[in-house]
Amino acid sequence: MSDPKKLNPWLFIWRALRLRCPECGVSPMFKPWRLTRSLYDWFNPLDGCPRCGYAYRREPGYFMMAICALNYGLVCAPAIATAYLVESIWSPPMWMHVAFILAPMPFMSFLLARHAKSLFVAFDHYCDPHVKAPPGTDTTDVVTASPVHSH
Repeated sequence: MSDPKKLNPWLFIWRALRLRCPECGVSPMFKPWRLTRSLYDWFNPLDGCPRCGYAYRREPGYFMMAICALNYGLVCAPAIATAYLVESIWSPPMWMHVAFILAPMPFMSFLLARHAKSLFVAFDHYCDPHVKAPPGTDTTDVVTASPVHSH
């Protein structure tokens, strides 16, 4: 790009937290919770944005990093910080740590899965924006490979 436009990272984060398309910020990335009828509907985003055509998924396995790193981090980091803070101030018995910090973690992971995926898509779009070519331009890349010689 000869004239890169200045991207605002907070705009992408705001759209992700609202579970909106990172490109246009209007269309939702997921089915609304009241229309969700299965775990598939809950965990998987829509195919793409109906307004701007942005594809939410680039390839199979695209969201593995979102689930493994972002969702895990969004759940574990506050839990560890809370456990450390509670232990250093009140020093409660271990069963209280398990009941009030460890037990809610799977539930929080379930609730934050959509936001982790949305934040991952927004971060990916911020770092590598899918810029549409102006109408009338040729978008095919011509790759000339040198012949491979085997000796």
